[in-house]
Amino acid sequence: KHNAGAFQFATDAAERDRLWQARKGAIWSAQSLRPGAEPWVTDVCVPISRLAECLEETRRDLAESYLPAPVVGHVGDGNFHVCFMVDKNDPADLAEAQRLNTRMIERALAMDGTCTGEHGIGTGKAQFLPMELGDANVELQRKLKLCLDPQNILNPGKIFIDD
Repeated sequence: KHNAGAFQFATDAAERDRLWQARKGAIWSAQSLRPGAEPWVTDVCVPISRLAECLEETRRDLAESYLPAPVVGHVGDGNFHVCFMVDKNDPADLAEAQRLNTRMIERALAMDGTCTGEHGIGTGKAQFLPMELGDANVELQRKLKLCLDPQNILNPGKIFIDD
């Protein structure tokens, strides 16, 4: 019904390593979709009950874009990744990837998910933290960071970019 492939699981270390190798090799396969382009990988995570809906809507957005952007993931925890293949010197490519990424994040948040499952907030998703957690919670995190790191030597310029 949803064009899924076979589900595979590992019962021993060698089989687990083989399956992980396939996932790790996905980025190299993505690069063949647009020679010369570079991968820009992002992710979101949603409750399992909303995963199919989120994936379908995201794939619909990606199908309407000119950017090659395969989707991979370990979706058993609701986390999936999109690998935008962009020319990082082309402002149009970067704007299109950002537009699609923003739609994906807003969709995940509307589905009670999170803007990242494992790639972290860093600088690229800091703008979405207030939307996800609320201004008061972000301010509390900012104050805790200041208390624990008054010299701002731990991950300077990450998350709280204006500090």
